[in-house]
Amino acid sequence: MSEIIAEKLIDIESVKFSFENHFTLTSGLKSPVYVDCRKIISFLDEREFIMNEALNYFEKNKIKFDLVAGGETAGIPYAAIISEKIKKPMVYIRKKPKGFGQNQQIEGHFKEKEKAILIEDLATDGGSKVVFVEAMRKAGLIVNDIFVIFYYDIFNLENSVLSKLNVNIHSLCTWKDIISVIEKKNSYKENDIKNLKKFLSNPDDWRKDNA
Repeated sequence: MSEIIAEKLIDIESVKFSFENHFTLTSGLKSPVYVDCRKIISFLDEREFIMNEALNYFEKNKIKFDLVAGGETAGIPYAAIISEKIKKPMVYIRKKPKGFGQNQQIEGHFKEKEKAILIEDLATDGGSKVVFVEAMRKAGLIVNDIFVIFYYDIFNLENSVLSKLNVNIHSLCTWKDIISVIEKKNSYKENDIKNLKKFLSNPDDWRKDNA
């Protein structure tokens, strides 16, 4: 199933490759790939399939929760869809308090000690999720699980800040699945795929060779 989802992400260009004219990321760094899972919301069939697989994943892995939490901003639509499908309440978490009114960082109604799952579109090393998890726990919510559609799964999670929070990261698709699909379909030249693997294993070294 992971490879089916990987293929869909490639088909709708949520995962894009450029081995000649490399992408420039927000950080200013170069990359032969660009991942944009926000795009899924525009493709109804793919979106429906992926969201239904998310529900199947929860059931298969016995992930229980009272509350669905979407991370600002990319996690909000997916949290809303999941909330509607399973008929559980939803909140969303700001990256920082809004700075006026009640200065809330969590929008929506919830009770202390409710068990929440954080929904996001993707995760790289998981570091960006720390703000959300800490805000939720500070508000009295129990957070043991983070769910994303796409997880890079190329970093040592044990060395990350997220590992100290004792949470589980769940995903439907990783780079391993993407590479498996493009290798089976012979989508790109062998050297290009090797180049991609080098980037994923050590982006800094790759950038030295591809400045």
